Amino acid sequence: MGSVLAAVAAIAAVFSHATATVAKPQTVYRQTGPIAAFAQDGPLLAWFAPRTRGCNVVYLRQLDNGVTFPLPSQKADNVTCRFPRSGSEAVGLAVAADLGPFALWTLPQTSPLPLDYLLGAGTKLRDQPERRFLEVAHTTRGVGQWLGGISGDGDTLVYGVTSVDFKDEAGCLAGTVPCTLVTSGGGVYRVEGRQAVPVPGSGAAVAVAASANAVAWVAAGRIASDGEPMPIAGLPIQIVDAASGQQISSIAPAGAPVAIALAPHVLATLEQTPLGLRLAWYDRDTGRVQGSIPVPKTTALHLTASDRLIVFRVGRSLRSVATTTHRTQVLARAAATPIGLSLEGSRLAWAENLGRTARIRALYVSGRG
Repeated sequence: MGSVLAAVAAIAAVFSHATATVAKPQTVYRQTGPIAAFAQDGPLLAWFAPRTRGCNVVYLRQLDNGVTFPLPSQKADNVTCRFPRSGSEAVGLAVAADLGPFALWTLPQTSPLPLDYLLGAGTKLRDQPERRFLEVAHTTRGVGQWLGGISGDGDTLVYGVTSVDFKDEAGCLAGTVPCTLVTSGGGVYRVEGRQAVPVPGSGAAVAVAASANAVAWVAAGRIASDGEPMPIAGLPIQIVDAASGQQISSIAPAGAPVAIALAPHVLATLEQTPLGLRLAWYDRDTGRVQGSIPVPKTTALHLTASDRLIVFRVGRSLRSVATTTHRTQVLARAAATPIGLSLEGSRLAWAENLGRTARIRALYVSGRG
């Protein structure tokens, strides 16, 4: 009976506070043309602008002085500049403010071969040319490598990869056994200058999240029919030191973790369970669950978090839950689908495309629930 009452109370909390209001968002930057990806770290904003002055460009902008820096520096032999983006594929972007700063971005290609270019550059002179870290490619049947996300915070910039292969390639080609796909390798990698080094002890990852010197990663579980690695319930989420690989904690989610966010003392997860989507949060150092609430099935598979607040999105509605009180709020309603929703301290920021222009919005939240 107690568990039923607790569930009813959790659902009531979600809806009873869904109409709470906070301060209005502010426009901190506006430009002509669209924004394809957005990220922030500390006082630094970053966004990917398609075909700006004939080139795709990644911009870094310091909020404290307004200085804007374009990346990468060179035009010739530059994948970023020439990449023909149709608008339907999602560009990934992460930035580490204390790593130069340095930005990492992904450009997806669907033909002739499905792949993600993993590229990066930074503001230091040696880092300004484009660095092509990896071409994460797989066949149309799913064999090859799959990107498991990118994330940055402070001086930590990481990405995850999963390798997929046939369980019995010879038998598959001969037609004597089913063409079963399995996870064959992968890992989490940390950017060091213009190199990427594996995080010791990491394995095939379908999601990563960084916070200061720590990284959390979701292990690849099952393989979908198209070959894509997927998370499953029952596999722990590992949180480790990004440099040494030393384990900080191991989290046991109740459902399949389809999105994660890492803060200095909190890991937030969006989990698919038999009863629907569940937003949960855990103590980063001990792995103990601290709270959870049900969320609508239309919740976007993206989270951002601080120790006191977890922010998620339902359509254009930006919502939060306080980690101490479990109370939820509607923070704002974006004018267009938010791009790169990100919480940095008390600053919640995102990008919006509005016809021929785009803008970056910021909302300052207290974190009290």
